[in-house]
Amino acid sequence: MIDAIKSVILGIVQGVSEWLPISSKTQELIASHLLLDLPITIAYTFGLFMEMGSIGSALIYFRKDVVRVFKDMFLLKFLVVVTVVTGIVGVPLYIISEKLLQNAYNPAIPMLILGVILIADGVYIKLTRENVKPREAKSLSLKHMIIIGVAQGLAALPGVSRSGMTVSTMLLLGIKPEDAFRYSYLAYIPAAIGAVGTTILFTKHNVAYAVSQIGLGGLAIAVITALVTGILVIGFLLRIAKTRKVYLIDFFLGVVAITISSLALIGI
Repeated sequence: MIDAIKSVILGIVQGVSEWLPISSKTQELIASHLLLDLPITIAYTFGLFMEMGSIGSALIYFRKDVVRVFKDMFLLKFLVVVTVVTGIVGVPLYIISEKLLQNAYNPAIPMLILGVILIADGVYIKLTRENVKPREAKSLSLKHMIIIGVAQGLAALPGVSRSGMTVSTMLLLGIKPEDAFRYSYLAYIPAAIGAVGTTILFTKHNVAYAVSQIGLGGLAIAVITALVTGILVIGFLLRIAKTRKVYLIDFFLGVVAITISSLALIGI
Protein backbone atom coordinates (compact mmCIF):
# COMPACT_ATOMS: atom_id res chain seq x y z
CA MET A 1 0.00 0.00 0.00
CA ILE A 2 2.79 2.40 0.95
CA ASP A 3 4.64 1.60 -2.29
CA ALA A 4 1.50 2.36 -4.32
CA ILE A 5 1.13 5.71 -2.54
CA LYS A 6 4.75 6.55 -3.37
CA SER A 7 4.06 5.76 -7.04
CA VAL A 8 0.98 7.97 -7.06
CA ILE A 9 2.95 10.84 -5.50
CA LEU A 10 5.69 10.47 -8.13
CA GLY A 11 3.04 10.48 -10.85
CA ILE A 12 1.35 13.62 -9.51
CA VAL A 13 4.70 15.40 -9.22
CA GLN A 14 5.45 14.61 -12.88
CA GLY A 15 1.91 15.33 -14.09
CA VAL A 16 1.80 18.78 -12.48
CA SER A 17 5.39 19.99 -12.75
CA GLU A 18 5.91 19.07 -16.43
CA TRP A 19 3.55 21.83 -17.54
CA LEU A 20 4.74 24.43 -15.02
CA PRO A 21 8.08 26.31 -15.10
CA ILE A 22 9.54 24.39 -12.18
CA SER A 23 11.54 21.71 -14.06
CA SER A 24 9.69 18.41 -13.74
CA LYS A 25 12.91 16.39 -13.95
CA THR A 26 14.28 18.31 -10.96
CA GLN A 27 11.08 17.81 -8.94
CA GLU A 28 11.10 14.10 -9.85
CA LEU A 29 14.79 13.99 -8.93
CA ILE A 30 14.00 15.31 -5.46
CA ALA A 31 10.86 13.18 -5.01
CA SER A 32 12.44 9.91 -6.18
CA HIS A 33 15.57 10.60 -4.12
CA LEU A 34 13.42 11.02 -1.01
CA LEU A 35 10.80 8.33 -1.67
CA LEU A 36 12.89 5.65 -3.39
CA ASP A 37 16.29 6.55 -1.93
CA LEU A 38 17.77 6.81 -5.42
CA PRO A 39 21.26 8.33 -5.82
CA ILE A 40 21.07 11.84 -7.32
CA THR A 41 22.41 10.93 -10.77
CA ILE A 42 20.02 7.96 -11.07
CA ALA A 43 17.12 10.09 -9.79
CA TYR A 44 17.88 12.63 -12.54
CA THR A 45 17.71 9.88 -15.18
CA PHE A 46 14.48 8.59 -13.65
CA GLY A 47 12.99 12.10 -13.84
CA LEU A 48 13.54 12.14 -17.60
CA PHE A 49 12.30 8.55 -17.96
CA MET A 50 9.04 9.54 -16.25
CA GLU A 51 8.31 11.79 -19.24
CA MET A 52 6.43 8.76 -20.60
CA GLY A 53 3.33 9.73 -18.65
CA SER A 54 3.43 13.33 -19.83
CA ILE A 55 3.93 12.21 -23.44
CA GLY A 56 0.65 10.33 -23.08
CA SER A 57 -1.06 13.45 -21.68
CA ALA A 58 0.07 15.57 -24.63
CA LEU A 59 -0.81 12.92 -27.24
CA ILE A 60 -4.33 12.54 -25.85
CA TYR A 61 -5.01 16.25 -25.29
CA PHE A 62 -3.57 17.35 -28.65
CA ARG A 63 -4.66 14.29 -30.61
CA LYS A 64 -6.33 16.42 -33.31
CA ASP A 65 -3.13 18.45 -33.81
CA VAL A 66 -1.06 15.27 -33.90
CA VAL A 67 -3.33 13.77 -36.57
CA ARG A 68 -3.09 16.87 -38.79
CA VAL A 69 0.66 17.40 -38.39
CA PHE A 70 1.47 15.98 -41.84
CA LYS A 71 -1.30 18.08 -43.42
CA ASP A 72 -0.17 21.34 -41.80
CA MET A 73 3.21 22.10 -43.36
CA PHE A 74 3.94 24.98 -40.98
CA LEU A 75 3.33 22.81 -37.91
CA LEU A 76 5.44 20.02 -39.41
CA LYS A 77 8.29 22.43 -40.17
CA PHE A 78 8.05 23.94 -36.68
CA LEU A 79 8.23 20.54 -34.97
CA VAL A 80 11.06 19.24 -37.17
CA VAL A 81 13.26 22.34 -36.80
CA VAL A 82 12.66 22.77 -33.07
CA THR A 83 13.18 19.05 -32.37
CA VAL A 84 16.42 18.78 -34.39
CA VAL A 85 17.92 21.86 -32.72
CA THR A 86 16.74 20.61 -29.32
CA GLY A 87 18.57 17.33 -29.89
CA ILE A 88 21.78 19.03 -31.02
CA VAL A 89 21.81 21.20 -27.90
CA GLY A 90 20.15 18.91 -25.39
CA VAL A 91 21.85 15.51 -25.81
CA PRO A 92 25.38 16.79 -25.00
CA LEU A 93 23.97 18.75 -22.05
CA TYR A 94 22.26 15.63 -20.72
CA ILE A 95 25.56 13.73 -20.80
CA ILE A 96 27.33 16.65 -19.10
CA SER A 97 24.59 16.93 -16.47
CA GLU A 98 25.53 13.63 -14.85
CA LYS A 99 28.95 15.10 -14.10
CA LEU A 100 27.46 18.39 -12.92
CA LEU A 101 25.21 16.61 -10.43
CA GLN A 102 28.22 14.82 -8.97
CA ASN A 103 29.84 18.17 -8.21
CA ALA A 104 28.59 21.50 -6.89
CA TYR A 105 25.91 22.30 -9.48
CA ASN A 106 22.73 23.57 -7.83
CA PRO A 107 19.62 23.16 -10.03
CA ALA A 108 17.75 25.73 -7.93
CA ILE A 109 19.76 28.60 -9.45
CA PRO A 110 18.52 28.33 -13.06
CA MET A 111 14.99 27.75 -11.74
CA LEU A 112 15.24 31.01 -9.77
CA ILE A 113 16.41 32.91 -12.86
CA LEU A 114 13.58 31.43 -14.93
CA GLY A 115 11.06 32.55 -12.30
CA VAL A 116 12.29 36.14 -12.64
CA ILE A 117 12.03 35.88 -16.45
CA LEU A 118 8.44 34.64 -16.21
CA ILE A 119 7.43 37.54 -13.99
CA ALA A 120 9.10 39.90 -16.47
CA ASP A 121 7.08 38.21 -19.23
CA GLY A 122 3.91 38.87 -17.24
CA VAL A 123 4.79 42.54 -16.84
CA TYR A 124 5.54 42.77 -20.58
CA ILE A 125 2.19 41.20 -21.50
CA LYS A 126 0.31 43.45 -19.08
CA LEU A 127 1.95 46.65 -20.36
CA THR A 128 1.78 45.84 -24.06
CA ARG A 129 -1.59 44.07 -24.28
CA GLU A 130 -3.41 47.29 -25.11
CA ASN A 131 -0.80 48.75 -27.48
CA VAL A 132 0.86 45.82 -29.22
CA LYS A 133 -1.12 43.17 -31.04
CA PRO A 134 0.42 39.72 -30.39
CA ARG A 135 1.32 37.69 -33.46
CA GLU A 136 0.08 34.21 -34.29
CA ALA A 137 2.56 31.34 -34.07
CA LYS A 138 2.37 30.86 -37.84
CA SER A 139 4.33 34.11 -38.23
CA LEU A 140 7.42 32.46 -36.72
CA SER A 141 10.40 32.45 -39.05
CA LEU A 142 13.08 29.75 -39.36
CA LYS A 143 15.38 31.87 -37.16
CA HIS A 144 12.70 32.04 -34.49
CA MET A 145 12.20 28.27 -34.61
CA ILE A 146 15.93 27.73 -34.13
CA ILE A 147 15.90 30.07 -31.12
CA ILE A 148 12.98 28.13 -29.61
CA GLY A 149 14.85 24.86 -30.25
CA VAL A 150 17.94 26.18 -28.46
CA ALA A 151 15.77 27.28 -25.51
CA GLN A 152 14.19 23.84 -25.32
CA GLY A 153 17.58 22.13 -25.60
CA LEU A 154 18.92 24.11 -22.63
CA ALA A 155 16.18 22.51 -20.55
CA ALA A 156 18.25 19.31 -20.51
CA LEU A 157 20.14 20.95 -17.64
CA PRO A 158 18.84 20.15 -14.14
CA GLY A 159 16.69 22.98 -12.79
CA VAL A 160 15.84 24.41 -16.22
CA SER A 161 12.17 24.05 -17.14
CA ARG A 162 11.36 23.06 -20.72
CA SER A 163 7.88 24.58 -20.74
CA GLY A 164 9.12 27.70 -18.97
CA MET A 165 11.93 28.18 -21.49
CA THR A 166 9.82 27.64 -24.61
CA VAL A 167 6.75 29.59 -23.47
CA SER A 168 8.87 32.51 -22.27
CA THR A 169 10.86 32.56 -25.51
CA MET A 170 7.72 32.66 -27.66
CA LEU A 171 6.12 35.33 -25.51
CA LEU A 172 9.26 37.46 -25.84
CA LEU A 173 9.07 36.92 -29.61
CA GLY A 174 5.61 38.52 -29.50
CA ILE A 175 3.54 35.36 -29.98
CA LYS A 176 0.07 35.48 -28.43
CA PRO A 177 -0.08 33.54 -25.16
CA GLU A 178 -2.56 30.85 -26.21
CA ASP A 179 -0.36 29.99 -29.22
CA ALA A 180 2.81 30.10 -27.09
CA PHE A 181 1.41 27.53 -24.66
CA ARG A 182 -0.10 25.29 -27.36
CA TYR A 183 2.98 25.20 -29.58
CA SER A 184 5.24 24.74 -26.57
CA TYR A 185 3.24 21.70 -25.51
CA LEU A 186 3.21 20.30 -29.06
CA ALA A 187 7.00 20.73 -29.30
CA TYR A 188 7.24 18.76 -26.08
CA ILE A 189 6.01 15.51 -27.64
CA PRO A 190 8.95 14.71 -29.96
CA ALA A 191 11.43 16.27 -27.51
CA ALA A 192 10.19 14.07 -24.66
CA ILE A 193 10.25 10.94 -26.81
CA GLY A 194 13.86 11.83 -27.58
CA ALA A 195 14.57 12.41 -23.89
CA VAL A 196 13.25 8.97 -22.91
CA GLY A 197 15.24 7.43 -25.76
CA THR A 198 18.37 9.26 -24.64
CA THR A 199 18.10 7.90 -21.08
CA ILE A 200 17.77 4.35 -22.43
CA LEU A 201 20.59 4.81 -24.95
CA PHE A 202 23.16 6.47 -22.71
CA THR A 203 22.19 5.52 -19.14
CA LYS A 204 20.09 2.34 -19.36
CA HIS A 205 21.85 1.02 -16.24
CA ASN A 206 20.40 3.96 -14.29
CA VAL A 207 16.93 3.29 -15.71
CA ALA A 208 17.18 -0.41 -14.84
CA TYR A 209 18.21 0.38 -11.25
CA ALA A 210 15.38 2.91 -10.79
CA VAL A 211 12.78 0.49 -12.18
CA SER A 212 14.08 -2.26 -9.88
CA GLN A 213 13.47 0.05 -6.91
CA ILE A 214 9.93 1.08 -7.84
CA GLY A 215 8.91 -2.18 -9.58
CA LEU A 216 7.07 -2.54 -12.89
CA GLY A 217 3.70 -2.26 -11.16
CA GLY A 218 4.77 0.86 -9.31
CA LEU A 219 6.15 2.36 -12.52
CA ALA A 220 2.83 1.70 -14.30
CA ILE A 221 0.90 3.42 -11.49
CA ALA A 222 3.24 6.43 -11.57
CA VAL A 223 3.03 6.78 -15.37
CA ILE A 224 -0.78 6.48 -15.48
CA THR A 225 -1.13 9.00 -12.63
CA ALA A 226 1.17 11.42 -14.46
CA LEU A 227 -0.88 10.98 -17.65
CA VAL A 228 -4.25 11.75 -16.03
CA THR A 229 -2.91 14.62 -13.92
CA GLY A 230 -1.18 16.13 -16.95
CA ILE A 231 -4.37 16.23 -19.03
CA LEU A 232 -6.12 18.20 -16.28
CA VAL A 233 -3.23 20.67 -15.87
CA ILE A 234 -2.87 21.27 -19.63
CA GLY A 235 -6.58 22.01 -19.98
CA PHE A 236 -6.53 24.42 -17.05
CA LEU A 237 -3.51 26.38 -18.29
CA LEU A 238 -4.76 26.64 -21.88
CA ARG A 239 -8.16 27.93 -20.71
CA ILE A 240 -6.49 30.72 -18.76
CA ALA A 241 -4.10 31.47 -21.64
CA LYS A 242 -7.10 32.47 -23.78
CA THR A 243 -8.31 35.11 -21.30
CA ARG A 244 -7.27 38.73 -20.87
CA LYS A 245 -5.83 37.82 -17.48
CA VAL A 246 -3.20 35.56 -19.03
CA TYR A 247 -0.39 37.67 -17.56
CA LEU A 248 -1.49 36.35 -14.16
CA ILE A 249 -0.29 32.89 -15.24
CA ASP A 250 3.22 34.22 -15.68
CA PHE A 251 3.10 36.06 -12.35
CA PHE A 252 1.83 32.92 -10.60
CA LEU A 253 4.23 30.50 -12.31
CA GLY A 254 7.12 32.89 -11.75
CA VAL A 255 6.34 33.09 -8.04
CA VAL A 256 6.04 29.28 -7.86
CA ALA A 257 9.45 28.83 -9.54
CA ILE A 258 11.12 31.44 -7.31
CA THR A 259 9.55 30.01 -4.14
CA ILE A 260 10.58 26.41 -4.85
CA SER A 261 14.09 27.37 -5.93
CA SER A 262 14.52 29.65 -2.89
CA LEU A 263 13.43 26.85 -0.54
CA ALA A 264 15.93 24.53 -2.24
CA LEU A 265 18.71 27.09 -1.92
CA ILE A 266 18.19 27.51 1.82
CA GLY A 267 17.97 23.75 2.28
CA ILE A 268 14.30 23.29 3.11
